[in-house]
Amino acid sequence: MFLVSIIKGGKAMTKDTKIRWGWIKGMYIYTIVVAGLFGLGIIVVPEIIKSKFTWPVEEPVAFGIIGSVYMAFGLLSILGLRSPLKFTPILLLQLCYKTIWFIGVVLPLWATAHFPSYAIPTVIIFATFIVGDLIAIPFSYVFAKESNR
Repeated sequence: MFLVSIIKGGKAMTKDTKIRWGWIKGMYIYTIVVAGLFGLGIIVVPEIIKSKFTWPVEEPVAFGIIGSVYMAFGLLSILGLRSPLKFTPILLLQLCYKTIWFIGVVLPLWATAHFPSYAIPTVIIFATFIVGDLIAIPFSYVFAKESNR
């Protein structure tokens, strides 16, 4: 356990919070590299990305939205390197949407034997993010009750 001092309203308050600084910063770096560069690739060279991942041709506006969102995750994760706790919602959002995708998309496709083979790399990458985020996110800090000012 690390003792974290949080400045709130001019007063310093302390909370006994377990924070894995290396993991949280590592997840920001991983997000910058994987999501940020992937999003940039989708926006700048979408045909190359589609062919490398053997994805079916997508509608360009939707594919561009996906690229923009991934790139936004990457850019915001740069800020997370500077203020890891302040930008924890980035990791939480990433954990939530990837977990929802697994439950709502992957499992039903897999259960009905309609899972496309081109999605396997995406499943692997998303799984690494889910595991990494579960380790990195300081849930005791995130769900700690804020003290009154």
